[in-house]
Amino acid sequence: MMRKKSVSASKASLVLFLCQMISALEVPLDSKLLEELSQPPTITQQSPKDYIVDPRENIVIQCEAKGKPPPSFSWTRNGTHFDIDKDAQVTMKPNSGTLVINIMNGGKAEAYEGVYQCTARNERGAAISNNIVIRPSRSPLWTKEKLEPNQVREGDSLVLHCRPPVGLPPPIIFWMDNAFQRLPQSERVSQGLNGDLYFSNVQPEDTREDYICYARFNHTQTIQQKQPISVKVFSMDSLNDTIAANLSDTDIYGAKPVTERQPVLLTPTGSTSTKVELRGNVLLLECIAAGLPTPVIRWIKEGGELPANRTFFENFKKTLKIIDVSEADSGNYKCIARNILGSAHHVISVTVKAAPYWITAPRNLVLSPGEDGTLICRANGNPKPNISWLANGVPIAIAPEDPSRKVDGDTIIFSHVQERSSAVYQCNASNEYGYLLANAFVNVLAEPPRILTSANKLYQVISDSPALLDCAYFGSPKPEIEWFKGVKGSILRGNEYIFHDNGTLEIPVAQKDSTGTYTCVARNELGKIQNEVQLEVKDPTMIIKQPEYKVVQRYGHVSFECIIKHDSTLLPTVIWLKDNDELPDDERFLVGKDNLTIMNVTDRDDGTYTCIVNTTLDSVSASAVLTVVAAPPTPAIIYARPNPPFDLELTGQLERSVELSWIPGDENNSPITNFVIEYEDGLHEPGVWHYQTEVPGTQTTVQLKLSPYVNYSFRVIAVNEIGRSQPSEPSEQYLTKSANPDENPSNVQGIGSEPDNLVITWESLKGFQSNGPGLQYKVSWRQKDVDDEWTSVIVANVSKYIVSGTPTFVPYEIKVQALNDLGYAPEPSEVIGHSGEDLPMVAPGNVQVHVVNSTLAKVHWDPVPLKTVRGHLQGYKVYYWKVQSLSRRSRRHVEKKILTFRGNKTFGMLPGLEPYSSYKLNVRVVNGKGEGPASPDKVFKTPEGVPSSPSFLKITNPTLDSLTLEWGSPTHPNGVLTSYILKFQPINNTHELGPLVEIRIPANESSLILKNLNYSTRYKFYFNAQTSVGSGSQITEEAVTIMDEAGILRPAVGAGKAMASRQVDIATQGWFIGLMCAVALLILILLIVCFIRRNKGGKYPVKEKEDAHADPEIQPMKEDDGTFGEYSDAEDHKPLKKGSRTPSDRTVKKEDSDDSLVDYGEGVNGQFNEDGSFIGQYSGKKEKEPAEGNESSEAPSPVNAMNSFV
Repeated sequence: MMRKKSVSASKASLVLFLCQMISALEVPLDSKLLEELSQPPTITQQSPKDYIVDPRENIVIQCEAKGKPPPSFSWTRNGTHFDIDKDAQVTMKPNSGTLVINIMNGGKAEAYEGVYQCTARNERGAAISNNIVIRPSRSPLWTKEKLEPNQVREGDSLVLHCRPPVGLPPPIIFWMDNAFQRLPQSERVSQGLNGDLYFSNVQPEDTREDYICYARFNHTQTIQQKQPISVKVFSMDSLNDTIAANLSDTDIYGAKPVTERQPVLLTPTGSTSTKVELRGNVLLLECIAAGLPTPVIRWIKEGGELPANRTFFENFKKTLKIIDVSEADSGNYKCIARNILGSAHHVISVTVKAAPYWITAPRNLVLSPGEDGTLICRANGNPKPNISWLANGVPIAIAPEDPSRKVDGDTIIFSHVQERSSAVYQCNASNEYGYLLANAFVNVLAEPPRILTSANKLYQVISDSPALLDCAYFGSPKPEIEWFKGVKGSILRGNEYIFHDNGTLEIPVAQKDSTGTYTCVARNELGKIQNEVQLEVKDPTMIIKQPEYKVVQRYGHVSFECIIKHDSTLLPTVIWLKDNDELPDDERFLVGKDNLTIMNVTDRDDGTYTCIVNTTLDSVSASAVLTVVAAPPTPAIIYARPNPPFDLELTGQLERSVELSWIPGDENNSPITNFVIEYEDGLHEPGVWHYQTEVPGTQTTVQLKLSPYVNYSFRVIAVNEIGRSQPSEPSEQYLTKSANPDENPSNVQGIGSEPDNLVITWESLKGFQSNGPGLQYKVSWRQKDVDDEWTSVIVANVSKYIVSGTPTFVPYEIKVQALNDLGYAPEPSEVIGHSGEDLPMVAPGNVQVHVVNSTLAKVHWDPVPLKTVRGHLQGYKVYYWKVQSLSRRSRRHVEKKILTFRGNKTFGMLPGLEPYSSYKLNVRVVNGKGEGPASPDKVFKTPEGVPSSPSFLKITNPTLDSLTLEWGSPTHPNGVLTSYILKFQPINNTHELGPLVEIRIPANESSLILKNLNYSTRYKFYFNAQTSVGSGSQITEEAVTIMDEAGILRPAVGAGKAMASRQVDIATQGWFIGLMCAVALLILILLIVCFIRRNKGGKYPVKEKEDAHADPEIQPMKEDDGTFGEYSDAEDHKPLKKGSRTPSDRTVKKEDSDDSLVDYGEGVNGQFNEDGSFIGQYSGKKEKEPAEGNESSEAPSPVNAMNSFV
């Protein structure tokens, strides 16, 4: 009985078993067959469903299809027919359905936005593409917004919002600084998924003004930049200093130190949130927390484990990433932020939905007339997708009826099909998250049998192995296959053969007598065809002598045999492996025809050695193990340098060569690696040995090349791993015959040292290069480009010759030839030199100056004729100097500046000029000799610029409602001053800046009294000068009006005002300053006496009087805290209430400030005014004029405290 065996369908697979045993043909992928058979269209290439295009480039919508006959193409746009012939911007590629929309020649991408679908049609049916949604990419600009500076206390959290413009596709966000360097990120500072920059807690080093968010739109290759964001972090030290300057001793004094805080989630907000993701996508969950110390984020899945091999943590574990998500990944994910003070958590409920995906996509059917078949379309998704069918692109419900077709949900059943049943069916599976569209054709064919296997194909197999003889076929209806052996043989039957459904004949155990010709016959009701193939059965390859197990001592040698027998018609190759890898690349391993030999075996050679024999039909192998054992103990070996060679002998002496031989000395247990040969020239350099050559350590003779006219002696040095031997004894001497020089001097140059000479120099030949006695040089020269004869002179063995009486800077051709008593060297090559240079003759002309701005000018000149340069043009020098300042009309010492412009340049820039000044310049040409004459001086003037800041700003004479301002004019006015601009604003107790007032002051003023100010108020002043060009840089100061009487209980109102006025006036008098110095000296002496008396056990009587009769109005500093006594009213002597402002004397208790004057001077330039008052502001320091937000103000000036104390 015939036995059949089903095999998997390959490229030539013809028969498929479908559900319910309904069969259909499958067309083999044979190119010739496919060209002959009719076939409905098949879409082979199309653009993506969501197609975002670059609006600057042509739009190409792909649609390629195959079929027989070739299909025609049509398009719909937004559901209606798209007539491309009516749009001059749209063309279709030849023999293709691909559309090209010409945007680069006037078209607008926005006009072609829409949904496109391609139809490929021929007489057998119509296939359709996906709905292709065309959308031009967009990269909009950032919207204008006013960014407030961020002022944050150290340790607080901060979020810098990016809010990028909505683009298509969405941009990639990153943060950089002004230098285009990425901002460093860490567990404390990181970028969120929405692009915002999160600070878990800010540190002083976060202060900067260039936090810039960038949005990169990859589709259009553009980058949009947000305006820089400023962040200023106030450290606790600076806050304490500021608060101490503005709060009284009764206020809560000083900001708290940086306090640690437990975590709080910055994003997401709340305790729970939800997230929906599609199957197969990447799930990204994010948690960013604030806190100090910086919290650490941990992720868990409630009621389950995070999926292994698909879970990744990014952004310092703030982002949980799960790739290729499925419905099983749905659930609750909890992020936990923790530091040493506590924790915070957030639960994200994740739901995984699914766009449709295939379970069984419909496959093409090839049927014969009268056969049955099915198309199956099964898809899944979440929610469950809806399945709909189309026939040739038309919904099947309204398509032309076909009695052989029946639709049953996701299956179409075909019964007794006819050729007119051929069509292309589309299955659409869709839900709210997407759709799938598949084309599958039903092709009803009536074809006679065809055999696709090549005629007389030769098959070769090894005896006793299976033989597979192919007979690929096609026909419709499906042909029957029969096999015959020999030309007149009978049909093959029986258990010794297996007949496969694809037509292949299998001989399970081929023998030598299986060799021969086999014939395959295919027949159906439409015809019959046959094909012959040849089978040859070969003898197997065998290893008749296999390698054997070996044990060998270290440093011995071993050999493995591998003798083979093979079919005479096959060519074997033998490969040796060690431990299943290639043999080491070592010359100790010798591979022979039938063996492997290893020399000088080491411990590393221990292992398994395998012999593999390959032919085109089979492969055999055999292995053996090599074990390396230690050699018997041997005496310790002493290694040393080799002994010197000896018995040197010269043979085969010729004019230019000789053979040297020697006998090596003892190598002293270290093999000689090479020999070094040296020579001595007893004629020119006796006693000096030179390197000649070297040869391998296995060589004891060498052929040496020699030079003429040298008295040679040779010696040999042996070298091993330890070192070099002593030199051998010299060989006998050998004097070579003289000859003409072989070479000429090198490095020939011609450079003039004077305007009327030419100095020719060269490097002389060495002694042995002379090749004979009487070495001399023939020096030749002639003027270039002039029809002159060569002038020559023969000089002795020198290296220089001077030609006099030459024209200035003229090119010469030069050559130097060696000669000796036997003749000349070969003709030398020529070099070009120049006679001497002279100073340039003329100055550059037409010097013009273009003033670019107040500090930069551009100078032009005409180049001088090259003939007048009289040398190598080095360039031009511009001399320029300031004559006077136009604003001061004062001359000063002229300091000339020089700029050099290399080469034949005819213009240059003069930087660093002073505004509003008069300058002169001239230009000179420069060659190798020096500078030429100067051009006539050119005068130019620079325009006005903005002035520098005023030289000083001093604020004196504070009263209840006025302050006096004095200033100095700018050091560099840079023009005519037109006015001064004064701006000022009050600063309240919370360091907020009040409204800004601006005053314009005439330029000839140097002081101003500001009146109608608020009492006991700190003011900040911004002062700058102006010219007609604009405002210069500003200088800032701060001052305080004196305290209102209501804030301090004074003995008498009138007396207090008068006293303040007198104190300010008296403090500026010289006699008062002298008096104060005398008082201070007296107090110092008294303190010294008191200290001495106290050490002796006595008591200072004045101290007793002070304790008994304390002044009720002005009390001394307390001994315990070092502060001034409180200022009291004479009537009730009540102290200041808690919470009141600091009194006008601005005293501070010791627990708040150990040394108030030192603290005021910290970090600023503290100094005393001319009137003796102390300035506690930032002196001479320029600040930007504040327009928005709060700024910290330094400690109040203690000027009133000084006055009250006096």
